[in-house]
Amino acid sequence: GSTPGQGAGQSGQAPAAASAQAANPVDPATAGRISGTIHYEGKAPVPQPIKMSSDPSCEQAGAGGGSRPVVESVLVGDDGGLQNVFIYVKDGLGNLHFPTPTTAVVLDQQGCRYTPHVFGIQVGQPLQIVNSDATLHNVHAVPRSNREFNTGQPNQGMRATFTFTAAEVMVPFRCDVHKWMNAWVGVLDHPFFAVSAADGAFHIDGLPPGTYTIEAWHETFGAQVQTVTVAPKGDASLAFTFKG
Repeated sequence: GSTPGQGAGQSGQAPAAASAQAANPVDPATAGRISGTIHYEGKAPVPQPIKMSSDPSCEQAGAGGGSRPVVESVLVGDDGGLQNVFIYVKDGLGNLHFPTPTTAVVLDQQGCRYTPHVFGIQVGQPLQIVNSDATLHNVHAVPRSNREFNTGQPNQGMRATFTFTAAEVMVPFRCDVHKWMNAWVGVLDHPFFAVSAADGAFHIDGLPPGTYTIEAWHETFGAQVQTVTVAPKGDASLAFTFKG
């Protein structure tokens, strides 16, 4: 069955509706992009396997993929790229207002892990939380600026829809049943964000020309900021380095 999310209060509906009707203020003829890589400096830690023995169904599901699931807090690629860094425009968009996507972002619980581990969403955009496991999960968001969201999903196939009403970087999700399960979401009032891939690469497309403050956030190593200027139709380059 579908359970309505508790975060979509009446107070948040009017701004979301107004934003959804806004036209995209970016001229595609002059829009540019930011691309770059997140590097890890130091000896890369060995990812630790997740112990799921407290729930036999999780242990069985985790072993089904051929490789044991590992803790995702620090994932470094062969060439030193750092995965799961949230990169976004922190400042520089001024008073521009952007349409709110109506397509839901999906946070799946599969193999007793949240997928994706780090992701972004816009204020007012639906977040659909799915339980793909044949076991009980308890979805618990613990924000500072948004309303707390805490709901059980005891059955496989259950879905809940949740909506954030304020920008917040970052909002943690956890499962009160399985202590190893966690995820992070960056909530923004614009669409200019990315998450670094397994090789540390990222790109943010469709930016209007201008000078921006870009923040790169990692759950273990904290946040860094840089300033970058995007020329009309330009491709600005950025590189962040986190030290272990």
